[in-house]
Parts: sequence; structure tokens; C-alpha cells
Amino acid sequence: MSSNRVLKYGMRRMLKVIGYNYSNSMSKHAKPAHIVIDARIRRSSTGRYTDRLLEHLQAVDQYNRYTILIEPDDSWEPKADNFHAVACPFAQFSLNPFDQFLFAWQLYRLKPDLVHFTMTQQPLLYFGRIVTTTHDLTMFDFVRRGSTPLLVYRLKMMLYRFLVNSAHHKSRYIIVPTRTVAKELAAYQPFTTHKTAVTYEACEPSLAQRAEPLPDISGDFLLYVGTAFPHKNLARLVEAFDLLHQNFPKLQLVFVGKTEKHYEELETLAQKHPSGSAIVFTGFISDAHVKWLHEHCQAYVYPSLREGYGLTPIEAMADGAPVVSSNASCMPEILGDAAYYFNAKSPKDIAEKIAEVLRDPNLREQLIQKGKQQAGKYSWGQMAKETLVVYKAALSE
Repeated sequence: MSSNRVLKYGMRRMLKVIGYNYSNSMSKHAKPAHIVIDARIRRSSTGRYTDRLLEHLQAVDQYNRYTILIEPDDSWEPKADNFHAVACPFAQFSLNPFDQFLFAWQLYRLKPDLVHFTMTQQPLLYFGRIVTTTHDLTMFDFVRRGSTPLLVYRLKMMLYRFLVNSAHHKSRYIIVPTRTVAKELAAYQPFTTHKTAVTYEACEPSLAQRAEPLPDISGDFLLYVGTAFPHKNLARLVEAFDLLHQNFPKLQLVFVGKTEKHYEELETLAQKHPSGSAIVFTGFISDAHVKWLHEHCQAYVYPSLREGYGLTPIEAMADGAPVVSSNASCMPEILGDAAYYFNAKSPKDIAEKIAEVLRDPNLREQLIQKGKQQAGKYSWGQMAKETLVVYKAALSE
């Protein structure tokens, strides 16, 4: 049976169990369920999914009772009366026995009917009813060993795989952001095929705010927004920009992302390239500044080799940026025919595809219009409704 058929079968089974509707009541006679959501990741760079889920669940479910676990210094407060926040002081991604035991104990004391872990990491000692969101499998292929001794590195990866396996075995359902990830997960763990649900993410609503110009950025520029992790493939983008810069000497390449180890390494690398003086690193900037960059760039370039969803090119599309993207991973699934694709492993092809967009005003305008339509296909509200369907399915078994 193909992975597509397996995934569809799993979704049909879920919807048959609970009925495909988004009404607030579980049934005429059911009691409200107590659902705990681990939202400690909310404020991180990968926490937007969790933050948007909390926001929209409050609008679509006024029936069930929710406890939201947040970091002790997180100021998040619910808007709905059936939601309340509880501090969870235990470290994320921790194997410390103290954290593992006490986190599990906190969950047992809350007496939930269902726990939703919005990241794969969860306490080994908790065996209640679970739903897990797995955003991608990037860690399996793109973790750099660095200076870690080989034996220690291998032990860490073995432990990581064990934790992922444990989480997925315990979960009633596994939520993933694309069918691409669902297929990858089915190939890696065939036992997940009948309990995987796809809930697409969406464009961040805050980008509707007024744009603010970013000082020191003027003229024509290419744009990338996001992290600089190895799978983002930014070193090849720098190589491609060397080729582009020969024919477009006034063009700049702007990288936007929080300054950390990977960006520092990339900046050091860029300075050694012929085009290095035309490459700008902004560090962290506001959403209003990002919106302005989206609106004024000649192209938004996304060279990633592996993604779970790829949120930033969708956000760029929503703001009117023409997107030139890698054809790898889930990008064709998410971006459809609204992006201009290149081979992410070929700096020459990256440069050629960007150059075509720069030279062809009609192509650029076509990408802008298609991009806005593509971004409009996704909705955080719809994602929350579909997540509630998953909750109902898990609670019905």
C-alpha cells in the first residue's frame, strides 16, 4: 500500500470515529475533557505554531477545559474562561532524571484526559493519553558533530532516536505540518501510518501591520529570513550570490535572523567571498521591518534542503515578495506553482533561476500575484479546528 493511501486511510479512520465537524460540544452527553498543552516552546523561534494554536483554539473550543503549561517567566495569559496557564519549571529537551520525574509527576497530578506535546520531547515516565506534534525529521540527517567526540555524538543520536520512537509509540495521534513529513515518518516508522494527521500551518497575522523601513538598506536586494542551521543551505546561497554579483554588481543579499553561532560562522564565511561586501546581516529585527523588506526585495530566496513546512516563504508571499525556492523537501507541496524553483545543491542553478526573475518583470509580477493567492490558502484558524478533530479522535479511543 502506498504511503498516500496509508495516510488517507488513517485520516478516514479518525473522522469515522468522531464525525467530521467542528462543533464545540463533544456530544450531547459527554463531559468536557481536560486537555493539557505543553506550550513551553511558545516563545522560541519554532514556537509560532504553538502560539497560534493557543490563540485560535480559544476561539473554536469553549467546551473543553484546557491547562496550558508555560515557562515560569512567560507572561502569556488566556482570553477564554476555559483556558488557564500553569507554570512548568522543567527544562525543555532535558534528560536530567530530576526534570524527567518531576515533569511526569506534574502531569499526573493535573489528571488530564489528554496531553498534547507540541514538540516531540516529552517525559519518558508519562503514559497517559498523548497527542504529539512532530514538525520534521531534520535532526536525523543534518546535525553536525562539531567538536563533540565521535562516541559521545553517536550516543546522543541513539538516545535522540530512542526518545522519538518512545514518543511516537505512546502517542494516540501524531500531528505533522505536511504530507511530505507524513511520508518521511511512515518510511522511518511504519507503525505511525495509521495515526498520522496533517494540519497545515499558515501566515503570521501580525504581518498585516504597517511596514517600517530598515535603515541602511536601499537599492536592489535579495532577502532571506530565518535561522542559519546547516540544512538551511545558506553557504550555497552565498556561492550563488558570487555568480550573480558579476552581472548585478549593485545587488545586495540581506540575511535576517537572530545572531548566534551559525550566523556568526556564515558571516565569517561571507567575508571571504568576492561578493562579501554586498552581503548584509541585520540580526534580529521587528516584524514591521521584515514586512518592509518583503515588500521591497527583488526576490525572497529560500535554499533549504529540508523543512517540515517552510513558513517564512509563505509569509514573504503574503507581503508581495516574489519567491525563488529550493525544489527540495516539502517546498513544492507548500508553495505550489507560486514559486520559481531551483536545484538547492547547485549554486549555478540557484544563481540562474534568481537571474531569470530579476531580468523578467512579467515573471516577477506573476510570482507576486500567485504568491498572494497561495498564502491565502492557509489559515491558523483552520489548523486549530483540525487539531480539535485530532483531540476528539484521541479522546474517543
